[in-house]
Amino acid sequence: MNALSDSASPLYAKVKDFVLGNIGSGKWARNSRLPSENELVSALGVSRMTVHRALRELTSEGHLRRIQGVGTFVAPPRPQSTLIEISNIIAEITARGSRHRAEVAVLERIPRPEAELQLAFEFAASRPVDHSVVIHFENDLPVQLEERYVNPGLVPGYIEQDFTQTATYDYLQNATPLTEVEHLISARPAGEAEARLLHMRPGDCCLVLHRKTWTGPVVATVNTFTYVGSRYSLGSRYLHGDRPGRKP
Repeated sequence: MNALSDSASPLYAKVKDFVLGNIGSGKWARNSRLPSENELVSALGVSRMTVHRALRELTSEGHLRRIQGVGTFVAPPRPQSTLIEISNIIAEITARGSRHRAEVAVLERIPRPEAELQLAFEFAASRPVDHSVVIHFENDLPVQLEERYVNPGLVPGYIEQDFTQTATYDYLQNATPLTEVEHLISARPAGEAEARLLHMRPGDCCLVLHRKTWTGPVVATVNTFTYVGSRYSLGSRYLHGDRPGRKP
């Protein structure tokens, strides 16, 4: 039997130790894709059932994340973009000692997205996407308008959730690993709809964060976060030699 120890442990446990050893040594980096089950069967000389059980248990323990049709990934640490950390606004607000609540304005499936959205998801052909708009309040004052378009092939059950009780951030983090993140930040005047939802005057300044995420080669989400410019700021702090790149 290749690459496995000669201990008396069950074979599936030896496979788990093999996987964890490669992760711990850095051979398989965080967010990287593991070899396929067939490749592991061939390399380790064990049955596919044994490999499947080992990967299933490592996934349930939080070491791996498995995405149907995409592959098995080393579970990522909390990702960062080149400017700001991807974080949960609920945690940010409560950490300041404030009270958070959310209102869901839109939660729907779009069967045939417009061409621009299909292009953003890099779809070869038209496919449905899920869509949500959530307003986040800090002490009953709206501070963020969160709009997400989500790939239902990677994130099942998204439109069935109650996002007044569960953060979209938490659901997405548990549903699919983020292996790549792209950010773009701009400032622009608020439109009438944004101003109404955010309790501000049309034309007042908004900070807008555009975020696109991938799981492996597949686009997972296309998001826009609109902040009231006078109530919020965006930024981060990191060591000069440790600046994160596109891949968190």
